[in-house]
Amino acid sequence: MKERSLHNNNINGDPNIDVIAAITDASQDDYTDRISQRSRRYKKVTRRLRKSLNSAEQQTPITATKPFLVLVALLALALAIQFMIVFSWHHKRHDVNVLGKLGNDIQKAESAYLAVNRKASEEAATRFDESYEKKDPALAHLVPHLPPLPPILNSQRIPNSETLVEDTLSGRHPTIAGISLVLSNFRAALHHSNLKLARRKPPDLATRNEVHERFVELAQQHLAPLETVYRDKSIFPIRDDDSIFVSLASFRDALLCDTLKGAFDQAKHPDKLYIGAIVQNCFGLNPYPGEPGVQCRTGAQVVGKDKNGHDRTKVSDAPADRNGIAEFCESAEHKRYCDAGQIRVLYLHENESLGPAMARYYASKLWGGESYFMQVDSHLEFYTHWDDLYTNELKSANSFPKAILSSYPPGFNVENGGILENNPTPGARLCTCEFSTSDVEEKIIRINTGLGYRGNEEQPTQIPFIAAGFFFTPAGFLVDVPFDPYMPWCFMGEEIMLSMRAWTHGWDIYAPRKNWIAHQYRPGRMGLPKFWGSVGRLFG
Repeated sequence: MKERSLHNNNINGDPNIDVIAAITDASQDDYTDRISQRSRRYKKVTRRLRKSLNSAEQQTPITATKPFLVLVALLALALAIQFMIVFSWHHKRHDVNVLGKLGNDIQKAESAYLAVNRKASEEAATRFDESYEKKDPALAHLVPHLPPLPPILNSQRIPNSETLVEDTLSGRHPTIAGISLVLSNFRAALHHSNLKLARRKPPDLATRNEVHERFVELAQQHLAPLETVYRDKSIFPIRDDDSIFVSLASFRDALLCDTLKGAFDQAKHPDKLYIGAIVQNCFGLNPYPGEPGVQCRTGAQVVGKDKNGHDRTKVSDAPADRNGIAEFCESAEHKRYCDAGQIRVLYLHENESLGPAMARYYASKLWGGESYFMQVDSHLEFYTHWDDLYTNELKSANSFPKAILSSYPPGFNVENGGILENNPTPGARLCTCEFSTSDVEEKIIRINTGLGYRGNEEQPTQIPFIAAGFFFTPAGFLVDVPFDPYMPWCFMGEEIMLSMRAWTHGWDIYAPRKNWIAHQYRPGRMGLPKFWGSVGRLFG
């Protein structure tokens, strides 16, 4: 406005004023042009910047930026920690509320037994060792004492293990402890071998032949040397004191403790009774250091009928099995038998059970020179003074001492703590057999009972067959007919082979005239675990 006033007021026609006005107008135009150019450059730069930002956003999404990835990692870590805490809490609640308190109670019972009684048991074992060595050098093979607990680890705690194994396998100085270590070394090697084979993934799954071949290799490595050294001779001197060794194979058996209590409580001479037990149990998860264990499962439990009327079954999670040995040894009235070395035990994980024939092989190796050998199952009831009655019955057989008493004992349904209270029933003879018609057992011979005793017989009657669930014989039987270490997974056929081998080695078989024991027979509808189910779960 000022410049325009100068120009308009140039009334007198002064040329200087016109020059100034012209210069001012030119400066104004130049200024306007510069402002316009700056505005255009700013807009151009702004467009480029926006275009660059849009392109960057399209090429690198926010989910791929480092800050975002770090945030996601931190969130995942937090969720993982929270899951571990919740899972651990839920697992404990599941064990207690769903599976029941039995598993925890068993573990607590075993821990309590070990904590309270370990020192006393060790002192008792020391007194046991010293008393036997002083009393009779012929009993030195019973030293050192094989502790009955804890499961699996009991044999591993025997001192001087390498020397005991060497002395046993060389034949210089065999001991029960040395033999138990040989068996334990085989069991441990087989355990690791089975786990390695079971971990193989498709298409390289372990075959049946591979599993069996590995068993044979380990048996030849660990068991064959023991069999070779003591073939056709007794490992220990046979005592002439009417002592009885009871071979007892137990597979996940809740009646094991009752069976032991019944045997000792009903015996006339419990101080002459010795047990060799093979306990094949499911010990649950993390049963001892270094062993992850497995989730225990039930047998096939009948839960109803299908539309065709056939049983519907299911297999469920279960707590750790009851340990009948721990229950027996912590009992105030029975603990002394454990401390005195009358309970000899080896343990196996249930998923590596090799069937009853192999379990009875193991049990026979825990014999310690007792006068008589008796083989039974782990779910029995005993009549008063059963030990004296069977001993006298055996001695009345024509072929004694090369005589065997055997039968299928009568069954019981209602459990009575191992005590057989009813009057003894007449014995039955195992004198018939036939080929099974079952699809599963086709062409396998089944032994059957024949006529029972009438009650007026003066002596037991001779029969052709041995029942694996009960026979009673002098211990010399183990020299002539040692148990076969190459019969894994054998169930049917065990009795036929045992009968044939005994007969061809000059042993006569007799049926006892009375039944002084009773047996719990276990049909499939009871839903109890079977060893073949466990093997199936291990190898799929």
